[in-house]
Amino acid sequence: MTKHQIEVITSVERRRRWSREEKEQLVAATFEPGASVSEIARSAGIHVSQLFRWRKELCQISAPSVPHLVPVEVVEAQQSPISRSRKKSSIVTIELGGARRLRVESDIDSEALGRILDVLERR
Repeated sequence: MTKHQIEVITSVERRRRWSREEKEQLVAATFEPGASVSEIARSAGIHVSQLFRWRKELCQISAPSVPHLVPVEVVEAQQSPISRSRKKSSIVTIELGGARRLRVESDIDSEALGRILDVLERR
């Protein structure tokens, strides 16, 4: 008489719980030069999307948001001998019909205004 080992499964396999250290090790392996995320996920027995999710979560946690500071040099303001007088512009309202209006400054480039009106006319 021959004995055979039989495995009886009585319930559905539970989800595996990964420790933070295990996740960090797998994520760190994905950043190695020449590493394949798919191969690392396959060897760990997880789906590649799970590994990408861990990468996203762990990289956000480990990288605190620090404002980037830019060096600034304060110098004395120089007075310009030529004073530029600004031409006072006014607003022109163009009634397009159908309760549509277009407001532009009076010193707008006429060619640009023509192109804008052509586009609006096609709508």
